[in-house]
Amino acid sequence: MSAPHLSEQEIIRREKRNELNKLGIDAYPAALYPVNTTSAYIKENYKGEFSEYTPADKKLFGDVCLAGRIMSIRDMGKANFAVLQDSLGKIQFYIKQDDICKSEDKMLYQTVWKKMTDIGDIIGIKGYVFITKTGEISVHVREFTLLAKSVRPLPVVKEKDGEAYDEVTDPEFRYRQRYADLIVNPAVKDVFIKRTKMMNAIREFLNERGALEVDTPVLQSIPGGAAARPFLTHHNALDIPMYLRIANELYLKRLIVGGFEWVYEFSRNFRNEGMDRTHNPEFTVLEFYVAYKDYEWMMEITEQLLERAALATHGSTRVQVGEQEIDFTAPYKRISMFDAIREHTGHDISQMDEAGIRDVCRKLKIHADEKWGKGKLIDEIFGNACEHHYVQPTFITDYPVEMSPLTKKHRSKPGLVERFELICNGKEIANAYSELNDPIEQRERFEEQAKLMARGDDEAMYIDLDFLRALEYGMPPTSGIGFGMDRIAMLLTNQHSIQDVLFFPMMRPENRPE
Repeated sequence: MSAPHLSEQEIIRREKRNELNKLGIDAYPAALYPVNTTSAYIKENYKGEFSEYTPADKKLFGDVCLAGRIMSIRDMGKANFAVLQDSLGKIQFYIKQDDICKSEDKMLYQTVWKKMTDIGDIIGIKGYVFITKTGEISVHVREFTLLAKSVRPLPVVKEKDGEAYDEVTDPEFRYRQRYADLIVNPAVKDVFIKRTKMMNAIREFLNERGALEVDTPVLQSIPGGAAARPFLTHHNALDIPMYLRIANELYLKRLIVGGFEWVYEFSRNFRNEGMDRTHNPEFTVLEFYVAYKDYEWMMEITEQLLERAALATHGSTRVQVGEQEIDFTAPYKRISMFDAIREHTGHDISQMDEAGIRDVCRKLKIHADEKWGKGKLIDEIFGNACEHHYVQPTFITDYPVEMSPLTKKHRSKPGLVERFELICNGKEIANAYSELNDPIEQRERFEEQAKLMARGDDEAMYIDLDFLRALEYGMPPTSGIGFGMDRIAMLLTNQHSIQDVLFFPMMRPENRPE
């Protein structure tokens, strides 16, 4: 009996599956299918003429075997034109009764193809390549095999002249059923291919310079390395609370203590915070730490790394992002945080205490929670009044010490630390320091964070005693950085929302009838 929530189409397709089984045809065969080419290769390389393939092309194009999903069918009685979509694109194929049914038995065409096959089914075809009267490169099918029956119809996408003009755009559908989104919106696949190219280019950039890729724990007894609210879980065997990591910084710096001079990790991090177009609770960060370097050196290597990523993704350092063209060519503008605040608000807060900064927040109509300390208030002013002004890549430098508990004090500017954030298109995409390596001072900074936590700041850092012990053995002068890979992917693929560069973004559970 069919489930009551199934649509008419779903019921019919399930009935077809059952009928195929009765005919002795497995709708989901396990046999190896000998694919020997792709739609893209045929379209790029076939040079034949109408209805024929040239003798030189016969070896390549006279015996092709492809597999993919049926995307459309034009029924012409004893012959059909249809479109097959494989991993690299689409190609038209021509299937004729007398070609695939050599004997008097026409079941394969009349029953399996005509009656039991639907748009969305995955099939295999063998045949030769030709060009139709309208000039379209196509495959003339000699053999046809059903490889997987689709019992759920695809969303309807209308096309004209080979181009989709009524794509599926509903975000609820696209993010929740990404598998279907990838099928019916081919441009989506290109976004993720570009993301992979970006990641590979960055990995190559680091490996060429002798950096070592490492792995560090996702489950941590103390969530350290950032100011953020963690996800809490429980380790049954040890019977202790554990946290999903908010950053991998403190573990990577332990490795610098241990003698490695350049380590990096593409880290999956988790922060139990808000969601919007640039925030997802689960996200990817690249962090690396380099001994005997400082934040000035890190700015230069950051410029080089992003140039490489842009070139690998686009073939150019100039990238279109919405209506803006963003140029990743070095060098990038540099401006201190206090100068940026003064420029965009008219207030010089560089010498103000917490009360004075709260007063500035009030004047600027910026929320200032009583739980927040001086550093968090300054961060709110910059985030609300300044950050959106920086469209081209810009280094915001020299942060107040209260904002940066893991950062070395500035060598020539009292009250500041050697830190920068890289802002691009109005959002932070990287954060870097000259790392604090004095264990006594680091303990004092952690204790200040503990006071903020006692005031109710749920993003304040925990005291990590093991990390302090590691620093006591001695960590060389070090610079470290974290890149928000999802946000960089947004820029390099011209996507407005972080959900569009994540295969499976976070969503509420779906209420579905079973």
